[in-house]
Amino acid sequence: MLDKKTKEKIIKKFRTHDSDTGSAQVQIAILTEEIKELTEHLKQHKHDYSSRRGLLKKVGERRKLLKYLQKENAAAFMELAQKLKLKVAQKMQEEEQEELMKEKKYISPEAEEELKEEELVK
Repeated sequence: MLDKKTKEKIIKKFRTHDSDTGSAQVQIAILTEEIKELTEHLKQHKHDYSSRRGLLKKVGERRKLLKYLQKENAAAFMELAQKLKLKVAQKMQEEEQEELMKEKKYISPEAEEELKEEELVK
């Protein structure tokens, strides 16, 4: 659990305006810090299953907020992902790009070459 001072620092760093305490950016930053703390705790206490469950819930909540932020404000999402150095954000971007490619029925150059090679083999 984060102490008040740490939480206030995070809020000041990631807020969008002066009185902002609950925007998606702030919530994601707080969840990220809590996830880091729980991860360190679980490295020492491997059999603490209740904390592991709490960690998984926080990860899921952060993922939902990241998805929401990505839909609402892609620029803020990218900026936040870079500041927090999130791997999940990079993965979500790749998944979204793949979905867009499928919708547009776009075939990447590599896939196009593979299809040509398969046709030549037949």
